Amino acid sequence: MGDLTALTAEAFVYGYPLVCDLQAASQLVHEGLGALPAAPFNDFAHATKLAGPGDTFVSVNNDTLYSIAQLDLSGGPVLLDVPDTAGAYYVLQFVDAWTNNFAYIGRRATGTGEGRFLLVPPGPVGTTLPDAATIRSPTTVATIVGRFACDGPDDLTRVRAVQRRLTLTPLHPDAALAGIPRPAPQVGDDLRFLENLRGWMAAFPPAGADRAYQERFAPLGLLQAEGSPYVEPDADRAAVLANGIAAGKDRLNEMARSGQGHQVNGWDVNLHAFDYNLDHCEIGTVDDPQWKMVDRTASYTARAVAARVGLWGNHAYEAAYPMVDVDSDGERLTGARSYTLRFDELPPVDAFWSLTMYDTPDYFLVDNPIDRYSVGDRTPGLRYGPDGSLTIAIQHEQPTNEAEPANWLPAPEGEFRPVLRLYQPEPAVLDGSYQIPPIRRRA
Repeated sequence: MGDLTALTAEAFVYGYPLVCDLQAASQLVHEGLGALPAAPFNDFAHATKLAGPGDTFVSVNNDTLYSIAQLDLSGGPVLLDVPDTAGAYYVLQFVDAWTNNFAYIGRRATGTGEGRFLLVPPGPVGTTLPDAATIRSPTTVATIVGRFACDGPDDLTRVRAVQRRLTLTPLHPDAALAGIPRPAPQVGDDLRFLENLRGWMAAFPPAGADRAYQERFAPLGLLQAEGSPYVEPDADRAAVLANGIAAGKDRLNEMARSGQGHQVNGWDVNLHAFDYNLDHCEIGTVDDPQWKMVDRTASYTARAVAARVGLWGNHAYEAAYPMVDVDSDGERLTGARSYTLRFDELPPVDAFWSLTMYDTPDYFLVDNPIDRYSVGDRTPGLRYGPDGSLTIAIQHEQPTNEAEPANWLPAPEGEFRPVLRLYQPEPAVLDGSYQIPPIRRRA
């Protein structure tokens, strides 16, 4: 039974991205997600305000307004029209059910002018349109994660007007949609993850090489097509499977805490955290070995960690996400202490950058008395040194030094993990020649 426990833990890590993604997708369709209202398949949900601590989404950003759509291409192609943003940054990131980033539209990838794109289901491309570029989704259900740069409350009107001109039009509006299969309701909470994984692996098969890997999970019942093996299972077997799920959770959380990149001044700089898409490169992706993991099996682990700490994150060539949870002495960051982060050289980006505060272990934004969740190059009132340097004060209590409140990034009382977002990073970021300075504890 020990082998079965270990195999279940392995299946948990492998299947976590699929289950996490589709649970978020289902929530957005039926309930809404944070600041995003519920929206049916093939329609956009638009956030009308920047994210705050009430948005309980892993590592949500505070830099952009989100416009997110859940696609269901089981009824046929869907036409996407994007507006002209007059040079302003935006990105539409396309994510399949396994969390593979398979296409990008936006300032970096396609420019900021008007555009038309035909989104088609997996398999051979049938319908095409002469005035629309074709994007093929690897799974019938997929997500468009739209991010529109917003320079604060005074910029909301402009961004909302752009969002309203973003449209999806099914070519066959009366076609029935398969949606996301519901798990067998008789399955208890302790084995619900496996039941979700079983049904969703069948409904949204991955690339061929990944399907071969899935054969190893046959002893768990994950490949059983008819009838759920998790309805009233043998008590001993149920206990083994539940223990395996718990072990898989522990393993994933530990990997998320330890990071997957290389350490630079305490920062976990993983420029290849989202390079696990090895098979589906559509518009806007960089189809190059530099941006594909060599080891397919290792990519499953990387994909799970990415879903755990930053679901729906971009490739680094679109936006990089260095994160840190230790100071320059290697000790955990905590609101019980005060810190500074000094940039002698500001982060080199073609768009913009921000430093955002998150709590742990949930990675949610942190409530604070001045409603500031990030500091960056668009933050009004920042005070720079005579040499152009910038020093950010990171602590729980508001600084008393005269100059520092303007540069204060509020921290929670407990442990925390900031993320430095670099939108359209310049080559110095991507080749590692730019190094992020350490966070230093005050004496």
